[in-house]
Amino acid sequence: MSGWQPVRRTRTFEEVIAQIERRIADDGLRVGDRLPGERQLAEQLRVSRSSVREAMRVLETLGVVSSQVGRGPDAGALLISRPAEALSDLLRLHLGLANLSLEEVVDARLMIEKWSVSHAAVHGADLSALTAALERMDATTTAEEFVEHDTAFHVAIAEASDNRLTTAMMLSLRDSLRRYAVEAVERLGDTAGLMADHRRIHRAIAAGDAAEAASAVEDHLRRAYPGISRPPRAENDEGLEGQQGRSDRVG
Repeated sequence: MSGWQPVRRTRTFEEVIAQIERRIADDGLRVGDRLPGERQLAEQLRVSRSSVREAMRVLETLGVVSSQVGRGPDAGALLISRPAEALSDLLRLHLGLANLSLEEVVDARLMIEKWSVSHAAVHGADLSALTAALERMDATTTAEEFVEHDTAFHVAIAEASDNRLTTAMMLSLRDSLRRYAVEAVERLGDTAGLMADHRRIHRAIAAGDAAEAASAVEDHLRRAYPGISRPPRAENDEGLEGQQGRSDRVG
């Protein structure tokens, strides 16, 4: 692989990452392709192998490569694709550090999911995955099981929008909220209301009613996170101010 340039930076691993990004773009590399081995890459970039290893650790954390130890043709890091998993890890970390409030994450999910259901309704999406998730939710006996199939339902909505980035973002948001979702279901005690919401969403998409689908999703999230999800400011300024102090917890 040609086109590598010597590195001249204090934080060498950052320039290593930058050059890997450029080679991916310039050489048209795709998922499943391999980068040069650690020793070869260090020699071509004229940096230490430790700088290459540090760059690979960062890229592995971001879900760009899988740094498997190998020899010969299998020596280089493998380009992979797991954006949702990497985003989930980062979101959980920032939630734990209070860099993001739960309210912000729920709001982001609401924006993404309203678009997704509207798009799915307009384009007549396949609803088989949604139907299967509904049936499984009906048969659950614990909050954890319910949330597992609830997650499948909402991710299926994103997949029905036929946008891979939206799907990855939705999956990561749902995964990062899993613990809070279980707490919300346990707090509600009865999942009948949530199931009614899900069936309403399903019917709206099946009927091609984008506005009703978006409204159903919004009502559903307000039921699940009554102390978190915010009504629009124009509808209830006073209520929003009263809720801001509760943005770090469910219910």
